[in-house]
Amino acid sequence: MSSVVVTLKNTLDRQNLIITPPTSGLSLQGTINIPGDKSISHRALMLGAIAEGETIVEGLLLGEDPRSTASCFRAMGAEISELNTEKVVVKGVGLGNLLEPEDVLDAGNSGTTMRLMLGLLASHRERFFTVTGDNSLRSRPMSRVIKPLQQMGATIWGRKNNSIAPLAIRGQQLKPIHYHSPIASAQVKSCILLAGLMVEGKTTVTEPALSRDHSERMLQAFGAKLEIDPETNSVTIAGQPTLQGQKVIVPGDISSAAFWLVAGAIVPGSELLIKNVGVNPTRTGILEALEMMGANIELENQRIVAGEPVAELRVRHGKLKGCTIEGDIIPRLIDEVPILAVAATFAEGTTTIKDAAELRVKESDRLAAIASGLNRMGAKITELTDGLEITGGTQLTGAEVDSYTDHRIAMSLAIAALNAKNTTTIIGAEAAAISYPNFVPTLQLISG
Repeated sequence: MSSVVVTLKNTLDRQNLIITPPTSGLSLQGTINIPGDKSISHRALMLGAIAEGETIVEGLLLGEDPRSTASCFRAMGAEISELNTEKVVVKGVGLGNLLEPEDVLDAGNSGTTMRLMLGLLASHRERFFTVTGDNSLRSRPMSRVIKPLQQMGATIWGRKNNSIAPLAIRGQQLKPIHYHSPIASAQVKSCILLAGLMVEGKTTVTEPALSRDHSERMLQAFGAKLEIDPETNSVTIAGQPTLQGQKVIVPGDISSAAFWLVAGAIVPGSELLIKNVGVNPTRTGILEALEMMGANIELENQRIVAGEPVAELRVRHGKLKGCTIEGDIIPRLIDEVPILAVAATFAEGTTTIKDAAELRVKESDRLAAIASGLNRMGAKITELTDGLEITGGTQLTGAEVDSYTDHRIAMSLAIAALNAKNTTTIIGAEAAAISYPNFVPTLQLISG
């Protein structure tokens, strides 16, 4: 097997990833252990911080985003062990007992940290909080959670008519509401449910489609009382429960597994086994989309671990075909659209992705960023207002491409580079550490 030459080069404050595939004979082989699920890692730290007693988290993602969550909740009185091992101990303060921090809370690049935390801060009476983030996060929309919180009685100030950070929050006694969310968003739903923990009565969120349900599963495990109506995509939480610390085992993140699923599917002769992947049905849209494209993927050793379904995923190279990806599946694969665009570039025919306008307000405009990068390499991608139209079957050629400091764009372009002629340089590859600190070593391992 010929191997890929993968190198990192530091330039000023950026890190470039340089990938040169061999002229022939490349195949990807091996067994991969992926990082812990980012969504579950955030929630385990947050609920552990507001529960009574001790929470032990195993398999925590040691990326930058969970570190931001840990830092914020340490500043409000929770004891959280250093994130230098995947086993983390959290000693909570109990529901309603977060302290007023002495300084500004910094959510870094993490939209999950900021949006979910706002629900808790807004409901802590007589306490004042200020929250900010990095340049990217300070430009991302927060009104989607601020507006329902204001309906509950929250007092929140921010830039551009209370829509973007930095934000200032004066905690209040909130009231229960039934919120009909205009978008299917686990962050919006989770923010309102966390605010509802401190409310007398029941708070309900109804979504237009099913979004990921990690918050519901974990809230119930910690002792909250929830009513779930799958027919109407509604969740109701009863306020003022007693939350008890738990042992949480974090499965591998299917969003991280998606890069290797596509890599194994598009590189001839490849076979990869990805271990301990969370296959929660609200997150498996990527598997369904790749199945529609004809990918050869098998689920092995399916099991339940700490309330979350888990499996090993085996992927083998095979021919892919274009398809249309739209509608209710989009919320279940929203983070995987950039790497799906890579798969579509190597598929026969045209792939159309719709109903994904949400991607324009992520860490970057992900629709524009992935289209720009792949088109620079020779792909044929047209941006739609809410998605992409991708004509597959074009041979890619290495080029200099920009990650836009977005971890999912950086890693998606790296996978595309494996099947391109000549060398690809990805500017700003350090962004991968946000969700996948070991991405480059894993790439080196499986490519020989």
